[in-house]
Order: sequence, then C-alpha cells, then structure tokens
Amino acid sequence: MCGRARCTLNPNQVAAACGFTGDGGGRSSVRTVDANRFQPSYNVSPGRYVPVATVRRVNSGENGGNEVEPVVHCMKWGLVPSFTKKNEKPDHYKMFNARSESIKEKASFRRLIPANRCLVAVEGFYEWKKDGSKKQPYYIHFKDDRPLVFAALYDSWSNSDGEVLYTFTILTTRCSTSLEWLHDRMPVVLGSRSCIDSWLDTSNQKFEPLLVPYEGLDLVWHPVTSEVGKTSCDGPECIKEIQLKSTSSNSISKFFTKKSEGGIKPEKEDSKEADAVRIVKKEKSSDYQLTRVKIEEKSESGDAKKEETNDYDHVQKETPPFEPKRFYTSEKEKQSPGVKRDFGEVSDSDILPVKKEKAAKKGDGQVSLLSYFGKK
Repeated sequence: MCGRARCTLNPNQVAAACGFTGDGGGRSSVRTVDANRFQPSYNVSPGRYVPVATVRRVNSGENGGNEVEPVVHCMKWGLVPSFTKKNEKPDHYKMFNARSESIKEKASFRRLIPANRCLVAVEGFYEWKKDGSKKQPYYIHFKDDRPLVFAALYDSWSNSDGEVLYTFTILTTRCSTSLEWLHDRMPVVLGSRSCIDSWLDTSNQKFEPLLVPYEGLDLVWHPVTSEVGKTSCDGPECIKEIQLKSTSSNSISKFFTKKSEGGIKPEKEDSKEADAVRIVKKEKSSDYQLTRVKIEEKSESGDAKKEETNDYDHVQKETPPFEPKRFYTSEKEKQSPGVKRDFGEVSDSDILPVKKEKAAKKGDGQVSLLSYFGKK
C-alpha cells in the first residue's frame, strides 16, 4: 500500500527519470499538460496533483499515421472511473492503489490496460508499521536519492459542469523480502529503463513479469516523525530520520533497575541481618530466664531448698511461659505471696484443696466407758 509520498520534482525532472529525452539545455522537449496545477510537496496524499508521465498516439499529419508522443500530465492522485455519475462527488481515497494481481479482473482497471498506462516518479514514499494501537511511519527511498518510478494507470471523467478530470492509481504488489517486517504490500517499482519501456508499450500484453516486488539492495528506509500522518505537515522535517525510543527504557523497567542497583540488599546481607536479630532475641531471652530463676530462688529460700539444675527446658526461649488462671491459693504461695511459678513446678498437693482439720468437740476431753475399761 502506498498512500503518502514525497514529490518535489518538476515536470522536466519527471521526464528525465522516466527516460524521456530532452534538449540537453536543462529543459525537456516533452510536452506538459496542466503543469501549473502541481505544487511540490514532501507529503503528497490522494486528491493532490502529481506529474504523471505517459505516451499518447497523435496524428503525424503528412502520412496520416499515428506516432507516440511522450507527455507529462499533472493528474489527481486517486482514480475516478469514467463511468462515475456526473453529479457524484469524486472520492480519491477509494482507488488510490490497485492490486496488480487483479487488474485484469476488475472492470475499473481492465479497460485501462490497453491504452492508459502511465508512470509516477517520486523521491520516496511513506509506510506505517503497526505495533498494537501505535503506528510508526518510515520513509523509503533509493540510497543515492534517485527518483523511484511506479507503474500506474490513469482515466478521465467529466463532471456535471463539463469539466474533464484526469486521475490515476498506483499499482501495488506483494512486499519484498527486505520490507516484509514493515508491510505486506508495496508499490510496483520499475527499476530499469527496459522495465519502463515494456510497461509503456501498449502492444505488450505480457506485462505480469514486470509487476513483481523490487528486491534491489539499494532501497533503504528510516523512521520519521508521526506528524507525517497529518496532511498539514509538509516540509523537510517529514523525511528527517528520528531515533526510536527503546522499549527497555519504560518506567517499570527503570523502577526494577533502581531496586536491583541499591534498593534491594543482597541475600548474604539479609542472612547476616537475620542472624543478628536472632542473637539479640536469644540474649534478651537468656536475661529473662536468669532474672526469673533468681527471683524464684530468693522467694523460696525460707521454705525449701530449690533443686540445683542447669536445665532451663521449662522456660520458653523467646516468649514468656503460658500461665493458666487459677482460682485457689496454695500453701507455698501463702507463705511467699507475689511470686509466680512455672507450670511444671506445681505439685498435686498444690492443686488439691487443703483439708481443714475439724475443730475438737467440747466433750472430747471426757473419759468414755471403753477407754475406762481398756485402761484396766
């Protein structure tokens, strides 16, 4: 597909690019038609006038025969078939390209092949690469900046006012191997003088070998500003090469890069930190255990000797031990109030309630009959 191009060539340069001879003095001897309608542009779009090279048969006069005359005729880009209704508004975007594989099948193009072949010379054209919702334009041209010559077809149409409008369409073919990454179609580039002559020779009906992708290595390209998509953008800035932003420079990548550089500590440092925390916790736990043992020894010094042991398994290392709530008070706790003990130190005698001795009855001091006779 080709919908934008650069054409700043004057009619004489177009004639020279298409192989039409001149007088050698900087001026072309080729006849021009409506040359005043053409305005050089870096961003030509359908609906604009472009110089088109073609050949037409004219009467020789003396012999009454027909001769071929080269002509550079300024026509509008975007074919309007001659059978279009006179009062219909022409749509130049409908047929600005024609698939070369099907020009013999469609009536709009088939009838133009015998006598309405032409050439379009431009310095380069634009193509867009789709990347999701984004489109990046590229400028494609010859390395030595010589004009590209496209195969094309033209037609004439008369509107309701009787004005005759000449329009053309550019033939396209499958994309070359070097440009497959960019698009699936490209204009038919006639890369040699023999190809140009063969296409303009209307007696040649075996033109299919000409309508193939251009595989020359001298066709180059580079990215340009996305402003090219606007028809109002027209100037040398349209073809200026730009530097594309790398996908790795997005904000998310930068975020993780910064983290890896200084924000996230290496594994070894993490393990060292964790070990240090564990040591501190252990030291605190040990202090807690020793303090408790000293308090218990002090509280029970008056009652019973505490068993000498170095086994601190009864004491949890990191958190204070669980102490069940009790609703009674043991004898030892009565003697040493305010001192808490471990669950393992509570004996059965502490858990069972203490039996109170019955008070002696008043008559218990008198001698009974059994005791009296027993003594005897």
